[in-house]
Amino acid sequence: MARVLGVDLPNEKHAFVGLTYLYGIGRTRAKEILQATGIPFNKKIKDLDDNEIRSITQYINSHYKVEGELKQEVQRNVKRLIEIGSYRGLRHRQGLPVRGQRTKTNARTRKGPSHGIKGK
Repeated sequence: MARVLGVDLPNEKHAFVGLTYLYGIGRTRAKEILQATGIPFNKKIKDLDDNEIRSITQYINSHYKVEGELKQEVQRNVKRLIEIGSYRGLRHRQGLPVRGQRTKTNARTRKGPSHGIKGK
């Protein structure tokens, strides 16, 4: 398995799909990375040599925030919203949807499993 920025990439995937296993890199950004480093999109991860993996790692480090650094930034942003008492911060604190979705019938992902009607 190729290891990029502390993440093992799956051997049998194409390079542009395998790079999406990194937090903060989707398919579009993965294609940009491969195009900039000159690696074909359809090359398998197991076929990448050490120089190609090194060039991918260097390109990602110099151009993007990924993995732990990006997760910390997101957490800091949420914490800041909570501290200043904004509406979005209150919704984060209450564990409810933040972006205006309805909560009467949906929002099970944020609210957790439904509880039955008590006392019936």
